[in-house]
Amino acid sequence: MAALVRLLAPLGVTPPAVRTAISRMVRQGWLRPVRLGSGPGYRLTDQAQVRLDDAAARIYRTRQAGWAGSWDLLVLQSSATRAVRERIRSGLGFLGYAPLTDSTWISPYRSPEAAALLADEGVEHARFGAVDDDPRVRAARAWDLDDLGRSYARWHQDARSIVSRQDLPAGPVVIADERAFAVRFQLVHEWRKFLFSDPGLPAELLPSDWPGDAAARFFAEEAQRLLPAAARYVDSCLANDLPVVSR
Repeated sequence: MAALVRLLAPLGVTPPAVRTAISRMVRQGWLRPVRLGSGPGYRLTDQAQVRLDDAAARIYRTRQAGWAGSWDLLVLQSSATRAVRERIRSGLGFLGYAPLTDSTWISPYRSPEAAALLADEGVEHARFGAVDDDPRVRAARAWDLDDLGRSYARWHQDARSIVSRQDLPAGPVVIADERAFAVRFQLVHEWRKFLFSDPGLPAELLPSDWPGDAAARFFAEEAQRLLPAAARYVDSCLANDLPVVSR
């Protein structure tokens, strides 16, 4: 906990907010308590590791070498309650699915979490690999590409402002580690919001001159440029913590 408090201090996150967030993540099954050499600590659960690995691959665009040309199609049993339907809509949307109807969802990629999400909500489903004659038309119907493109263009403009506002030089020069961490964190935090609206649609399904391409290049370049200094700051925050000695 102390290491997390040190780590998040440059972002303006207070110690009580860190403790509240950690407690919530334990209740939700993302973290579990462990015993460290320096006292109580926390470890990622298997569920959290899967989520973070998948999210990182989508954030940094390392998940796919190319699109296989087929959709992952989910056909859901009707849910009795509105609350369950809303949780499913939010959960599947985050995992990269878009609704064709209230009960039919598609994604260009198969999420390893989708089946578990539906099972946890008690919703039965059928799953298929599907192809169609014009997948670009299907993608345009499932995702609002005009609005998504505008969102990427706005992010790109705002991201340039985030970097320039911190008076960070454009070249690969020495940057104060704490500042680099804070700027990189903010860039990643804003970029990751696209996980809720874009499954990482492949080029085959997108218009030419897609605004997301320029935004993605800017994000990748800045995230990589800031990484060494940001990593040093993270290492310094964790330096005083000892290895896990028991579970």
